[in-house]
Amino acid sequence: MHVKDLLAAHGHGHGRHVEPASAPVRRLLLVLLVPLVLATVVGALLLYPFGREQPTGPEVGITQTPVRGEVTAVTKGGCGPEGDQPGASGCVLVAVKMSDGAAAGREVRIPVPEQPSSPTFEVGDEVVLAFGGGDPTANTSYQLADFQRGTPMVLLAVLFAAAVLLLGRWQGLAALGALALSFVVLVLFVLPALLAGENPVTVAVVGAGLIMFIVLYLTHGVSARTSTAVLGTLVSLALIGLLGVAFTAFGKLTGLDQDTANLVSLLGHAIDTRGLLLAGTIIGALGVLDDVTVTQTSAVWELRRANPSLGFRDLYAAGSRIGRDHLSSVVNTLVMAYAGAALPLLLAFSLSGRNLGEILTAQQVAQEVVRTLVGSIGLVAAVPITTALAAFVAGREDVPVEEEPEEEPEEEEEEEEPPSRFERVTGDLRTGYDPAKGPWRRV
Repeated sequence: MHVKDLLAAHGHGHGRHVEPASAPVRRLLLVLLVPLVLATVVGALLLYPFGREQPTGPEVGITQTPVRGEVTAVTKGGCGPEGDQPGASGCVLVAVKMSDGAAAGREVRIPVPEQPSSPTFEVGDEVVLAFGGGDPTANTSYQLADFQRGTPMVLLAVLFAAAVLLLGRWQGLAALGALALSFVVLVLFVLPALLAGENPVTVAVVGAGLIMFIVLYLTHGVSARTSTAVLGTLVSLALIGLLGVAFTAFGKLTGLDQDTANLVSLLGHAIDTRGLLLAGTIIGALGVLDDVTVTQTSAVWELRRANPSLGFRDLYAAGSRIGRDHLSSVVNTLVMAYAGAALPLLLAFSLSGRNLGEILTAQQVAQEVVRTLVGSIGLVAAVPITTALAAFVAGREDVPVEEEPEEEPEEEEEEEEPPSRFERVTGDLRTGYDPAKGPWRRV
């Protein structure tokens, strides 16, 4: 199938049937989109680390090996090597029977400090141990690292997929497919390229472009209105990138928090931590941008279909009014998402005794503030940008005029003519009795 055929195909613009694009609209979108698609594909090919294997595990200094097991007993005891001696206290001794690893089938006892912040273990809990090397049968070679969560996570994923399919049906299935492909792009392209030392901002822009093309066209169909939403998303992402570069440099943000510092030490080579911060901002804003641009494009298209006489100015004005109603809730969603992710950090800074200004301008909080505000500015800008693009393109679209069915002429009721005086009259002329109505009775 050629690109022209794709742009002319039928699609789903936010759940509505879309007419094929007219020739002028098709040519316009080809000129605008084809260079961007080619640039994204070429960029992905250039940035992908072909033939390079990233060292993992012990090769980068990670010596802890996960071992799965099941809790068989929980007793109180001491915290040292002799913790199981009578009278010892201060810890909880958790007996775990290992199901894999070098000593599968054996049982080890691991002390866990008896503190309010320590997790509670019960018999039957499935846990994950961290094996640090040494004797695989010794208790001191293991630490309790985590719980196994495979079953609840799979159940939650099934419930999520069922809810999407129940409400969205075939379009919900397309949305799930687009979500899976987005994770494929993140895992198989973005992460390897970043670990290989490529520029994080460039990787994020190309990765966001791949995700955007896949998600929007797979979910909403290949159509003129979807292509317009793609253009609006691209322009808004570019604005977010420019603002992010400017304000991370102006605010002297390094992006070097504790997690990033650990990453740098494991990689063994330099990585642009500020660029990594920007990459997270771009990818984080992409999902909300999709919602804004698709909604605005569909609104303008439906306005055009409802009233084909509307020009660019009227379409832009009406679409902007719809966008303003949608914008406040979307910005609040983005702010709350970032605030929720940084909630433990905010709590820690609140306990430090600093005032609000000092908390907001500290490195770890300031980078979240910049990320939130830059993404919000991009969302605000997406409304007029996408509305203007949609009004420009939709104004050049041929709107099919539905012929109204001709009204059938009403049949005139025939007036009953009075009987002719020469017509034969039956019955009793004196009483008006008609034999066909049964026997006559006096009332």
